[in-house]
Amino acid sequence: MEASFSLDYLGITNRTVFRNVSRANLYEDAVRHDEGAAISDAGGLMLRSGAKTGRSPKDKRVVEIPELTDDIWWGPVNIPLGRNNFMINRERALDYFNSLKHLYVFDGYAGWDPEYRIKVRVICTRPYHALFMQNMLIRPTDEQLDNFGDPDFTILNAGSFPANKLTDQMSSKTSIALNFESNELVILGSEYAGEMKKGIFSVMHYLMPKRGVLSMHCSANEGDEGDVSLFFGLSGTGKTTLSADPRRALIGDDEHCWTNEGVFNIEGGCYAKAIGLSAESEPEIFSAIRFGSVLENVVYDKDTHKVDFNNTSITENTRVAYPIDFIANAKIPCVGGHPKNIIFLTYDAFGVVPPISKLTSSQAMYHFISGYTAKVAGTEMGINEPQATFSACFGNAFLVFHPGKYAEMLAEKMEKHGAKAWLINTGMTGGAYGTGKRMKLSYTRAIIDAIHDGTLDNMTTTTDPVFGVEIPTSVPHVPSEVLIPRETWNDKAAFDQNAAKLAALFNNNFEQYREGSSKEIADAGPKL
Repeated sequence: MEASFSLDYLGITNRTVFRNVSRANLYEDAVRHDEGAAISDAGGLMLRSGAKTGRSPKDKRVVEIPELTDDIWWGPVNIPLGRNNFMINRERALDYFNSLKHLYVFDGYAGWDPEYRIKVRVICTRPYHALFMQNMLIRPTDEQLDNFGDPDFTILNAGSFPANKLTDQMSSKTSIALNFESNELVILGSEYAGEMKKGIFSVMHYLMPKRGVLSMHCSANEGDEGDVSLFFGLSGTGKTTLSADPRRALIGDDEHCWTNEGVFNIEGGCYAKAIGLSAESEPEIFSAIRFGSVLENVVYDKDTHKVDFNNTSITENTRVAYPIDFIANAKIPCVGGHPKNIIFLTYDAFGVVPPISKLTSSQAMYHFISGYTAKVAGTEMGINEPQATFSACFGNAFLVFHPGKYAEMLAEKMEKHGAKAWLINTGMTGGAYGTGKRMKLSYTRAIIDAIHDGTLDNMTTTTDPVFGVEIPTSVPHVPSEVLIPRETWNDKAAFDQNAAKLAALFNNNFEQYREGSSKEIADAGPKL
């Protein structure tokens, strides 16, 4: 490995800087120097992310700059940070870098469309982080790397070193500080690799809308006829499972942009949950665990190095990161035409949302802003009945502008390109959680197939009295009685009570977004 790359322009005087190191060399360095690193029986590199095994949203800050103040959606998602305090954290990161024997740099791209992609430089201290971002960003060719030039955005990942919690505006020893003036992300006090991935996503959520491009937290796939579908959904709704269709090409599993030409994947890889993973449940993901993949916080047999994917003793948020070309049916380059179908997935534990419904433009905006799913009893301490969870645009933590801006852009692009919007409930039917049953996966797959083959384009529908959405009265291979939620309940009064409760939860949640949203969006909510 050559170690002659200079970072003097940043104030980093460390003379041993390894740039775009090969996977083999990163493996070697990790196993030699990274405590706890090991190689799984399938060839993946296993590492620990330290005390932090997930993102730290309460420690995320955005530098407050006068000329950008009116752009940012300030609040619990984008907490302001003064310029001087950012510089204190930045200097702390540089001092730490300069104290080490060596550093790693990875230069790559975010965005598969050359017209919109940005050049990203990652500076980090752990080979694990360098390999992770080598997987998650788009890897440049040798020629592109020789002509890379100055980056558009830089990540300074000094996560092994804490922030000074006594610094003004700090809430802990962890700081995730995003600066749109210097185009930098400074990470202190967290070694969780997902902070880098989602940091770049936040950057794209700011840069792309300013160019008329919609950034989206969704997966995307493409049929043989070139028809593209987008899948939005929070954890547990089936987004990864339903978009990983062996009959359709995978454009990407998590982050995309919609331009005037079509959609493109922001990332060069996938970052999948590994909890409960098996060759039977997720064959595409399971087969992607091989040389070059990164396994985070998994538990394994010390003799065989076989991973126990059901072991949550470290964290329930075990993860695997791998390049997208590790997926057999991935479409490379990861671009597609304009979406034909927009699919919102929800796990409704109340048993009220229909298994399939078609949305108008205004309803699509409303449900996009709402980003609804539900937690069920027993998943967390203190949860004894279903609890509604809302995440604006199905990715609230990564938004920079007000959610209404992204919703208006979605509706505009849907109308311009004739995309249809659908709401699909993969949750409970015949009752709420505890009395009902989860929607059969075979029914949901049949519904998705009917959307893709055009069966539902000219459907006969009935109007849902609560949400006002149109419900198909028949779907091939799905019993008709399943399609109307109220008809699946033995206790109709209990259904009505649950429906009123869920409608109220939707309406209460939307109040925080009413200012900044159009009347058209506000009027598309459920009626009590």
